[in-house]
Amino acid sequence: MKEKFKIKRWSLRVRIFLSLILITLIASFLIAFVSIYQFKKEAKEYHEDRLERKENSIKEHISYVLANTTYPLSTENLPLIFRDRIHELANIHGTEINIYDLDGKLLKSSKAAFSVDTINQDITEPVLRVIRSTAEKRFVDLKTTLNNKKFRSSYSYIKDTKFKPLGILNLPYIEDDGYYEKEISNFIARFVQVYSFMLLISVIIAYFLSSYITKSIKEVSDRIKETRLNEVNEKIHMGDTPQEISLLVDAYNNLVDDLDESAALLAQKEREEAWREMAKQVAHEIKNPLTPMRLTVQSFQRKFDPSDPKIHEKLAEYSNTLIQQIDTMTAVASAFSNFASLPAQQNETLNVVKIVQLALEIFNECYITFHADEPQIITRMDRTQLIRIITNLVKNATQAMDDHQREPKVDVRVYREAGQAKITVTDNGKGITVEDKSRIFEPKFTTKNSGMGLGLSIIRNIVESYHGTINFKSSAGVGTTFYVSLPITTSENETQTEHTNF
Repeated sequence: MKEKFKIKRWSLRVRIFLSLILITLIASFLIAFVSIYQFKKEAKEYHEDRLERKENSIKEHISYVLANTTYPLSTENLPLIFRDRIHELANIHGTEINIYDLDGKLLKSSKAAFSVDTINQDITEPVLRVIRSTAEKRFVDLKTTLNNKKFRSSYSYIKDTKFKPLGILNLPYIEDDGYYEKEISNFIARFVQVYSFMLLISVIIAYFLSSYITKSIKEVSDRIKETRLNEVNEKIHMGDTPQEISLLVDAYNNLVDDLDESAALLAQKEREEAWREMAKQVAHEIKNPLTPMRLTVQSFQRKFDPSDPKIHEKLAEYSNTLIQQIDTMTAVASAFSNFASLPAQQNETLNVVKIVQLALEIFNECYITFHADEPQIITRMDRTQLIRIITNLVKNATQAMDDHQREPKVDVRVYREAGQAKITVTDNGKGITVEDKSRIFEPKFTTKNSGMGLGLSIIRNIVESYHGTINFKSSAGVGTTFYVSLPITTSENETQTEHTNF
């Protein structure tokens, strides 16, 4: 399974390269196999034709002997007829000759002492049955071997002048394949040389061909990897490319158009949904003070008595209730206005250390401390927005303190790290629960009894608008630390300008 999984993860370039090499290997092996097979087939056909020609020539010679003999033509007289002539025939035709009667008994052989190791004394019954059943009355035994060499035995009838069978002619034939085996060895040697060169050429061609095929695909793949929903995606413009690649490029460009359109629609839908949710929240927050205001007015209307001696006290209580609810509505409207109008940037070159120190001067709590690792860290942003970040974070830190906490502590630190201006606000308050950590930056989320929960959402919008980051670490019952990172401006001219403008 692991090997199969690895093969599936091979790149297209590797697959094309290996496929071309594999095709070359298969083609070469097939050529070698067919060539060797053809050599062996030619050798077999050569031996068959040679044996058949010998047999026909010997049979013609035997027919001549039979036609000119003084003995009566019969099976019993065959040993007498060929007593002196069989050796002459064997020498002329260069082969061993054996003559059997019709029952397979050996009558005459060109060998003085016929060896059992070379051929059986008599024709076996299975072979004899095949000879008798063969339509051409000719049979070649291919199963006999002699000294680990291929050996054939040809059997055919000896007939008289009237075509009457007199006996059976046997011609043993040893196949000498030395010539063909030498040719095969020479062919394989030459083939390996040519094949090695061809394989080298195939590797080079396969490498450049696979690179050419996958170059355009890789470019499309890289562009697809870089494609993002909320970013500007560039289309691919290529010159002359194969039709399939052109179709792929066109499909990607159409996808970019659709993606940009979908991103715009999605952004619009998200904005509409956000404003819809915000409108619901504002309406809810406004309805909360309206209800007690209505009840107060109705109660005052029913109980109003100009002659009541406590009329001034009741009027003052009535007025305070209305003013309190109106202040609540004003706070709701202000918070919504601040959230909706972000960011209103008036960028200038600032010393982060000085601005943070200035923002802390509005707090009277003695447990708020400030530390800076160096006297100045320069950045470029809106002074008011930076002050808003600090005041909101410190205010949240002071509100996180438990009423019964003996030694509250809020520490603000400014330092430089990895080309960023770092601001940390640490408290030892009640901390943030695990359930609330994932929602802490959501609009209208709050753990306090008052407020709309827009403070941290506003801060995140400000920080991100300046390409910065904000995150936090918190432990319930231990405390919370917020980390703000802002880009640093290191130009000496900007530093001098900051000193002048501050």
